[in-house]
Amino acid sequence: MTLRPEIAQSWRRAELSGLTPSTPTDRLEVRDVDLRQRLLRAATPVLDEMARHLADTGLCVILADRDCRIVARRFGARSVERVLDSISAVPGCQFTEETSGTNSLATPYEVRRGVAVHGEEHYLEALKRFTCYGHPIVHPATKRLEGVLDITGLVEDTNPLLAPFLVHAVADIEQRLLDGSNQAQQRLLAAFQAAQHRSTAVLALGEDVVLANTAAVDLVDPADHALLREVSRTRRGVRRLRLTSGTDVEVRMEAVSVSAGMLFELAPLRPAYPSPSRRRAPGGVLPAEAEERLRRSAQARRRVLVSGEPGTGRTTALALLAGSERLATVDAAEVPSLGESAWCARLEELASEQAGLVAVEGIHLLPPVLAARVARLLDGSSAWLALTSGPVGELHGEHAALAARVHRRVELPPLRERRSDIPALARTLLAGLGHTGSLRLTAGALELLAAQPWPGNLRELETALRETADRRSAGDITARDLAPSCRVSTATPRLSGWEQAEYEAITKALSAVGGNKVHAARQLGISRSTLYNRMRALRITG
Repeated sequence: MTLRPEIAQSWRRAELSGLTPSTPTDRLEVRDVDLRQRLLRAATPVLDEMARHLADTGLCVILADRDCRIVARRFGARSVERVLDSISAVPGCQFTEETSGTNSLATPYEVRRGVAVHGEEHYLEALKRFTCYGHPIVHPATKRLEGVLDITGLVEDTNPLLAPFLVHAVADIEQRLLDGSNQAQQRLLAAFQAAQHRSTAVLALGEDVVLANTAAVDLVDPADHALLREVSRTRRGVRRLRLTSGTDVEVRMEAVSVSAGMLFELAPLRPAYPSPSRRRAPGGVLPAEAEERLRRSAQARRRVLVSGEPGTGRTTALALLAGSERLATVDAAEVPSLGESAWCARLEELASEQAGLVAVEGIHLLPPVLAARVARLLDGSSAWLALTSGPVGELHGEHAALAARVHRRVELPPLRERRSDIPALARTLLAGLGHTGSLRLTAGALELLAAQPWPGNLRELETALRETADRRSAGDITARDLAPSCRVSTATPRLSGWEQAEYEAITKALSAVGGNKVHAARQLGISRSTLYNRMRALRITG
């Protein structure tokens, strides 16, 4: 069978995701659906009208949200409902190309345009008895993808009028989204105007609107918006929070209406407890506690082990430790090119002649024999030496013994544990690229950056900013500008401690096997379907 180009490309994406045509659909994960979401409110009257036209037919209409998760269905007959249940096309189930291959929910969601998929064009065997047409729903004002609308029937029910029928329905839903947004914004504005003259900072956050009085502009950083939105999902009333600036505030939260947004009143408090140890030092990229330990070590010329994942700032820490002294480094990564003898001779020469700081970078990469030799050098030399390594907990044998020779340690946390620092770090890194005044990160861009997993830590963040700055030389950097480098939605929930551990275990396993999901599942001791479910739940791409 010769496939249309758009269908062939979709099949290829499904294959790269690890699917096979025989993959069953009963493995798909089902989650609860938010019945109050604005897409459902806008679409329900349209879906009901479509159901009236489809009565006594073998057709059905399926609505999916912005994550391509089914949120509503309408049927021409109850027999169709049973057929959909048999393929897991039920509310709460996510139909993306990674999970369900080529179909008219997943493929329009992927390519952002209307797509018809007929019979054998479906990638999964379980779906080949259907013919369907799907079309994305885009908010007219924000141009954001809000969902996908699909009409499906059995192959023998193919009708060329299905596409225009569906497109007309999509246009109706988009207009209702626009009308609803205007009403919600008016309610939010009215609530803000009634409260803005209070003595406290007043902030109103809608889905696409931010309103603030002068006190709120001075107190609240755009990066705090994500924190306030997250807290308001689970709490109402009054609670205490710490803003990204380190200021402790008392926040009173009030829902304006189901759809309009939230109103916040914020009052600064006097510090009741010391600042967290991982607050970022002003103007730097390292946590304040790490910088303080490095400065104290520099004053006493103490030997230091700087540990952390790649990209967390180990080289930056060495430069800070050296200060005005000369810094000479030998990198364990150079051992294969220099040879063990030449590499060790260079280290010994620097240790005997260098008056400043001598640093050995990446001791976890050293051959065990060389690690033991460096340990003996530490024991017998009076030189000012520093070491860098991966996380201390991952060191074993001779590498752990070498690390144990240095008693002053500075552990640099990964960026995923410094999410509240990311907005300020992004501004600092952007300024370091030479764009101090010509470029500005918007609140939406900062929220998107804070939502990323950043496995490459500070280095990956800097690379993403550099690539974006190269494309835009002046003005505001928006979330859309960052999209090529940032794939995770700002709607991504904050991970619990257990979910964070799961995230790290899965990403490490995928990295170790070059992204092969079958091998990663085997290494983790779980089934491939369980791996896919957890990757979707934790928003792991790849």
